[in-house]
Amino acid sequence: MKRRNSIIVLLAGLGLLAAGATGQDKDREKREAQLRVVRGAVVDKEENPVAGAVVYLKNLKTQMVKTHIAAEDGKYRFSGLDPNLDYEIHSELAGLSSNRRTISSFDTRKEIVIHLKLDKKKAEK
Repeated sequence: MKRRNSIIVLLAGLGLLAAGATGQDKDREKREAQLRVVRGAVVDKEENPVAGAVVYLKNLKTQMVKTHIAAEDGKYRFSGLDPNLDYEIHSELAGLSSNRRTISSFDTRKEIVIHLKLDKKKAEK
């Protein structure tokens, strides 16, 4: 009888742990569902894809910069972005740069597509 009660208590405890984990998973999924993605392609003046261009994404609150190297087809992608923050994005390669574009927290899209054109000389520092 004592052993049976111990097993019931153990099973009940495992059930509570599983329910708690499921709740945590749902909270995590909800947070992740609110995050944003910014993607696009880097192109030259003639709209040809530019492989190897460096794409810079700056968090305007923390000033932290993430980078991505454009793929063979010029495409890039940043995911997991906080929808409550503003970002600035631009690209550079071989002395050329694109215009700097702002991604506003007021933009409610979950997936933002921005194509970056390398069409001007990189500013000297």
